Amino acid sequence: MARGNQREKAREKNLKNQAAQKSKNTKSGSEMQRDKEALAALMRQKQEQANAKKEAAGGSAGGKK
Repeated sequence: MARGNQREKAREKNLKNQAAQKSKNTKSGSEMQRDKEALAALMRQKQEQANAKKEAAGGSAGGKK
């Protein structure tokens, strides 16, 4: 058991790193829903701008065929 101490030190370091990482979402349901809605609104706005840009360039905003 020549490497017992090294193994223990590596194990402690690994546990410390795992504890520092965020393992799961800490938001409540209403917070998560609010964030999802805000992100969805932002993405809709971006899509509208992209469609307007396509129409201004002379193309149709219909999508792929």
